[in-house]
Amino acid sequence: MININGRAISPDHSPYIIAELSANHNGSLERALKTIEAAHKCGVDAIKIQTYTAETLTIDCDAPDFLIKGGLWDGIKLHDLYKWAETPYEWHQAMFDYAKKLGITIFSTPFDETAVDLLEDLGTPTYKIASFEIVDLPLIRYAASTGKPMIMSTGMASEEEIEDAVTTAREAGCKDLILLHCISSYPAPIEQANLRQIPELARRFGVITGLSDHTMGTTAGITAVALGACIIEKHFTLSRQDKGPDSEFSLEPHEMERLCVEAKDAWSALGTAGYTRKESEEKTKIFRRSVYFVRDLAEGAEIARDDIRAIRPGKGLAPKFIDQLIGLKTNTQIQKGTATSWDLISQSQK
Repeated sequence: MININGRAISPDHSPYIIAELSANHNGSLERALKTIEAAHKCGVDAIKIQTYTAETLTIDCDAPDFLIKGGLWDGIKLHDLYKWAETPYEWHQAMFDYAKKLGITIFSTPFDETAVDLLEDLGTPTYKIASFEIVDLPLIRYAASTGKPMIMSTGMASEEEIEDAVTTAREAGCKDLILLHCISSYPAPIEQANLRQIPELARRFGVITGLSDHTMGTTAGITAVALGACIIEKHFTLSRQDKGPDSEFSLEPHEMERLCVEAKDAWSALGTAGYTRKESEEKTKIFRRSVYFVRDLAEGAEIARDDIRAIRPGKGLAPKFIDQLIGLKTNTQIQKGTATSWDLISQSQK
C-alpha cells in the first residue's frame, strides 16, 4: 500500500483518479484555477500539472529535427509547442494554494532538476515521471532522492528501460513506486490500449500499477480497474470546444464525473473470490427449484415419480433428492402443492 496525502492506494482501495491539467489552462491562470475547482467537483482524488518551460525541454531551433511531423501538432516547432503549453513557474504557488484551500491533492511532473526544486519548495506530496522522461535517469535519481512516492509512466519504454528506471528510483531512495501503463499516442487508438500490460507490470516489477490513459472516452480507464489498475490518470479540460494543445484527448467535467463514479463501481464489483452467498441473494433463494408434491396423497402412500416434481419456489427438498424420494412412503396425508420434507416421510424409510 502507498499513501499520498492520507489517501491509501492499493488493490484493496478504490482506484485513485488523477485529473491531468497539463496544457488545458490555455495560457490563463484563471482558467487553471477554474479547472482545479471543476476537477474537485467531479470527485477526483488529485489534480496533476506539469512543471517545465520551453527552455528546459528543448531549444529554439528551426532545424528539421525540431519540427513535429504528423499527429495533432503537425508542423509545429517543438519550442513553440512547449511555450504554448507550459504552466509558468510563477503560477505554481497560486495553484497549490488554491488546491489546498479546496482540499484536493495537487502534484506535478517535473522535467528537470529546477522543477524538482520548485516543487519541493511548494511541498508536493509526490512526483510523476512522464513517459518521455523515463529514460532520463539523472532526473529520476534527483526526484527519488527526496524520498517521496513516485509515479512513473511507461509509454514507449522497453522492459530494459523500465527496469533501469525502477532500479534507479529505488537505489536513490524511493520506497513507494507506482508504474502506469501508457500508450504515448495522442489520442491513443482504443484497439492499441493493450491493458493486459497492467497486471504484467505488477508481476514483473513488484509494484502497484495503474493506467495513464490517452484514449478517447472512459472505456479503457474503467476496464483497467478490472485488470488491477489502482490509479487512473486522464487529461481534463473545462471544454474541448475551447481548443488547446491537449484538448482533443481530454475529458470534460461530465465525463470525468462519470469516470470517477464508474471506475469506483467497477472496483466495488470485483469483490472477493469465494463461494459464500452474498446477503443480497438470500431473499431470491426462494425462487430456486425444489421438490413439491403435485398430487394429493393418502397417509402411507408410496411416492411415485408422477407424484413429485422439481418446480419453483425453493421451500422443499433440493432436486438432487428427487430419485431418493421415489418409493418412500408418506407418514401423513399430503395435499397437492406441499413442499417435500423429510418430516413427511415414514421414519423407517429415511
